[in-house]
Amino acid sequence: MSGRVGDLSPNQAAALEQFQKRIKDVYDQLPIQSDHYLLRWLRARSFNILKSEAMLRKHLEFRKRLNVNAILEDWKPPEVIENYLSGGLCGYDREGSPVWYDIIGPLDPKGILMSASKQDFIKTKIRDCELLPPKIFPIAYNLIKPFLCEETRRKIIIVGANWKEVLQKYVSPDQLPMIYGGKLTDQNGDPYCKTMIKYGGVVPKSYYIKDSVDVQYENCITISRGSDHQLECEVLVPNCLIRWQFASDGGDIGFGIYIKTKAGIKQKITEMQEVLLTTRYNAHLVPEDGSYTCEEPGTYVLRFDNTYSILQSKKIHFTVDVVLPEMHTQNLEEQP
Repeated sequence: MSGRVGDLSPNQAAALEQFQKRIKDVYDQLPIQSDHYLLRWLRARSFNILKSEAMLRKHLEFRKRLNVNAILEDWKPPEVIENYLSGGLCGYDREGSPVWYDIIGPLDPKGILMSASKQDFIKTKIRDCELLPPKIFPIAYNLIKPFLCEETRRKIIIVGANWKEVLQKYVSPDQLPMIYGGKLTDQNGDPYCKTMIKYGGVVPKSYYIKDSVDVQYENCITISRGSDHQLECEVLVPNCLIRWQFASDGGDIGFGIYIKTKAGIKQKITEMQEVLLTTRYNAHLVPEDGSYTCEEPGTYVLRFDNTYSILQSKKIHFTVDVVLPEMHTQNLEEQP
């Protein structure tokens, strides 16, 4: 049995029913509320209910953390990503699913890296996934293969010199760009279908942020090698907004946000609740900025993490603000 709607074994049907009961508390948070959607999670973990549940709950936490539900309305990729990040949607496969092309060769990774933040890149890919069906990038496939379940591995095909013939097994020639062995062209006859697929190119240095933006930061600190710096923010009412901007000298820097679990006492970082996952940012190339909505009052701890660096200290320039809910709402209403 395929494990899809209408083709379930008795055990698979029972697993779906139990899965529905276990995630009942978060069902209304799902972007798609259907058996088709739930079965995708079960298939991804070979119908292991506990693993599927854990995976789904982590996904919902991730969506909440990055405000994915509003990303199509509230966020737009920077111009450099719109113009120079290669790839695009073009045609449909033989099963009727849209086909996404990631064109790696002409991509200018250094130019993109110097012109947009890591978060901009991540949000762009999330935005693509919200617009399009999920897609997998088979880059360095042999490195990640041991960590993929069998269901996912079956979705990936690594092809050789016969790649054009293999493509046509899955995509009809009339839906496949001519440059890739099909018959599809743009309306102007372009075999590359450039109105649908972007091919990147060298990013002009005028987009490089570090050289063109002069941000005045309120604070500057030096974090020793193997150390970190913690900044406490007291949030007195729900739905305050913590905003930050930072840049680093000497290399990348980790950044995350925690909330103290006990008020009025000193806590180790391991005793706090992490609310914004600590991630390493290339803030020595592109300044980082962002915000986090504090759903509950408390003591929030912004942590700059250099513990992974055993040789080099980092100088961090930063500005942090706490914005009251009514001021945040007013700012949103004033935006065009």
